[in-house]
Amino acid sequence: MINKIRTELEKIVDPSLHKTLKDSEGIKHLGYDEENDIVTLIVAMGEKNPETEKALKLEITKLIKIDLGHKGIKLQIEEHRQFNSIVNSSIRFIGIISGKGGVGKSTVAANIAYRLAKKGHKVGIIDADIYGSSIPNIMEFDSNDRPRYTEDGKITPLVKDNIETISTEFFTQPSEPVIWRGGMLHSMLDHFFYDVAWSKKMEYMLIDLPPGTGDIMLDIKSYIPQAKMILVTTPHPSASHVAIKAGYAAQKLEHEILGIVENMSYYYNEANKKNEKLFGEGGGQMVASSLGAELICQIPINRPIHHTSLYESDEQIGNLYDDIADYIIMSYEK
Repeated sequence: MINKIRTELEKIVDPSLHKTLKDSEGIKHLGYDEENDIVTLIVAMGEKNPETEKALKLEITKLIKIDLGHKGIKLQIEEHRQFNSIVNSSIRFIGIISGKGGVGKSTVAANIAYRLAKKGHKVGIIDADIYGSSIPNIMEFDSNDRPRYTEDGKITPLVKDNIETISTEFFTQPSEPVIWRGGMLHSMLDHFFYDVAWSKKMEYMLIDLPPGTGDIMLDIKSYIPQAKMILVTTPHPSASHVAIKAGYAAQKLEHEILGIVENMSYYYNEANKKNEKLFGEGGGQMVASSLGAELICQIPINRPIHHTSLYESDEQIGNLYDDIADYIIMSYEK
């Protein structure tokens, strides 16, 4: 039965490529529920738009239900670039989110990636904070660094400290602002997820998301519904109050919150040997309790010794980021 269905399906022409599904290798999954007489299909086409997708769906449905006489069909249509991209891989996606800007979200994202890489894991970063892109600066890329392209037109991510990175910053001039509407944001995310030649050995992909609960947070759900989130806040009540909203939004979109990171928790004053709580206290725990999540770490304020924003393992904060990296690794090994 399956072979007959496949043979007939392979004759159908992808209207966007003008090739048969056999020539385009467009049949990605074919299953048959014999008890209920339902055919399950995942088909990849060259380019989806309302007109071509509708035409292909109609032709496939007609074949299965009328020509071959089956009772039902479950059909999913994707683009080839989508099907062959990282969204259909076993990569562990971790979004770094916050309720508001200025809490050090991007610095936390970069340092988690840095410590995971130092532990020997293959790591990537997608800088999805498109209006406030700062990952290239934190990772200390040269301002003139630009991605190259593979022979098949894929974008090659830039690599620093064994971390593959992609960012809008790589496609604009230094200090040039990004002034885009929603459609252009979505298009850029398409490129980041579908058109980048990420390593086949990638284990963890960190996504630095914009603060708040805007369009990109909703888009991430459609790209990688399996993504888990780490929520960054400060101890200050106003930051933690807004962070709770961001956490609830993530949970509403059915993203698991791996935990809470309280950044800027205190400053160690060398003069009096005390922890000065510049932004108050208790915000991280309040967020964790409200969301039913774990407070992973409280990170103090301190300038790095070796870098502008990254911490090494011979620094107290570097050790704390090692703890966060270990927590993430153990979370996926449960």
